[in-house]
Amino acid sequence: MFGGHGVYCDGVFVGIVHDDALYLKADAVNRAEFERAGCEIFGYSRKGKVATLNFYRAPEDAMDAPQRMLPWARKALEAALRARATPRSRQDRQRKTAARSGRR
Repeated sequence: MFGGHGVYCDGVFVGIVHDDALYLKADAVNRAEFERAGCEIFGYSRKGKVATLNFYRAPEDAMDAPQRMLPWARKALEAALRARATPRSRQDRQRKTAARSGRR
């Protein structure tokens, strides 16, 4: 899909390694923190267009210091756990709506 490698924590997709850069999972809850830190969003070429994913490059100062990386890694794990919980709920709501309207 994007030519990178996935980073997992306990089976949860929290990051991407692409072109020697680490990108961490973000969402509506923590996106502003990544943006304030000057982190760039992950993008890749798809069918001649640039597609982006909700992953932001880890701050440079965190790359060489485990104590500075830990809070960012925790934010990524929290976002990944929220994302993991949300789609199933959304799919369930869509199925219920479709069933009520007679569509399948």
